Amino acid sequence: MVGWTGSRGAAVAAAVVIGVLVPATQQASAAPAREAYPVAATASAASPAAGAGSAASDSAAPGAAPGPAAAPVAPAPQAPAITHREERVDTPAGPVTVDIVVADLDRAELRATLLTGATVGERSSVPAHARRGGAVAAINGDFFDLARSNAPAGPSVRDGRALTSAVPPGRRLAPGVPGAQQGDVLAIDDDGTPRLDRLTLDASATGPEGRLRIDTLNAYAVPVGGIGLFTSDWAGDRAATLCGSDTDRDAPCAPDRFEVVVRDGAVTAVGPPGGGAIPAGEQVLAGRDQGAAALRGLAVGDRVTVRQALTAASGTVPRTAVGASPILRDGTPVAGLDARSRDPRSAAGLTAQGRLILLTADGRESTSVGITLAETAEQLRRAGAVDGVNLDGGGSSTMVFRDQVVNSPSEDAYRLVPNALGVVEN
Repeated sequence: MVGWTGSRGAAVAAAVVIGVLVPATQQASAAPAREAYPVAATASAASPAAGAGSAASDSAAPGAAPGPAAAPVAPAPQAPAITHREERVDTPAGPVTVDIVVADLDRAELRATLLTGATVGERSSVPAHARRGGAVAAINGDFFDLARSNAPAGPSVRDGRALTSAVPPGRRLAPGVPGAQQGDVLAIDDDGTPRLDRLTLDASATGPEGRLRIDTLNAYAVPVGGIGLFTSDWAGDRAATLCGSDTDRDAPCAPDRFEVVVRDGAVTAVGPPGGGAIPAGEQVLAGRDQGAAALRGLAVGDRVTVRQALTAASGTVPRTAVGASPILRDGTPVAGLDARSRDPRSAAGLTAQGRLILLTADGRESTSVGITLAETAEQLRRAGAVDGVNLDGGGSSTMVFRDQVVNSPSEDAYRLVPNALGVVEN
């Protein structure tokens, strides 16, 4: 990939910090790390430097020689809006290399965005996502249906547009995280405020025989007995989404599968589920089991109103959202996180001041042994996060900063992923 260098290129300036990772119980009294931002110096009219001397000058006798003019006070330089650093951390199993990007989304020159292909199952490397989206920094996003539909497992929102809803919890291809729920996301508002949230699909199709509930939006797994909605953001095999069970991706396909095509508020086709690109403005309803039986009540020419929206538990509709599992809340790692399995990891967090933190930890190599989920939460906390989430890891873990891959991905070639979380300079 021309123009992209390896993680340890000389062009990357990184501060190397040696740290020791210890359990949260040993760090309970330690305050989360915070980056120090310089404060511009100001001169107060009531300060000693501007007091008696200024009054004497104002009351000087006529004809008196003026005193020397006060030198202007130069403001302190503003801290960079986005920074990258590399840290070496000691763990009980050996050293780990961690890369951290901190972005101040409160600054007008930065915004966070979801980086995707033309459709939800189109994959690219993180460097390619970043280059195409003009991102100064990027990290791989959600877990996904690898080698099948390649669609993400959780909700996703790009530029305020809902792309996908969550698959059934048992079909999310990710390590179990205590307390994680269907629809958990890292979300960013229009004003750049990041937060942990939960997005739920509210969708239905209303026809001559009444209202039908829609369970998923552009999801690779439609729940047993349910109906899935597919739009032009989906270009994969719709029939395969009606296979498996709610807990086993390899279970047989539903014996009864049926789909309905809607355009301009009317049914234009019915029949077995198909695949391939969906034209803009067209919507496809695909059902299995009871969902298929319900869709059979619609015929070509029937008027159908399809409505869909992702509703946020916070009440604030996000501009950007990526599916993820919370591992840090209110400055405390989630209880019961796995503390044994060591892998390359990707994570994201937010500080009390609303800054966004992107983090990768290298693994599966002699110089960096990987970290556990519990240690990932600790690393986010040490980096200054009060809330944080786990993203896809393993061979997917990739971080880009200013046109370079700054971590060491564990695979020989950069893994292709359906989405990435990026930071763009306006």
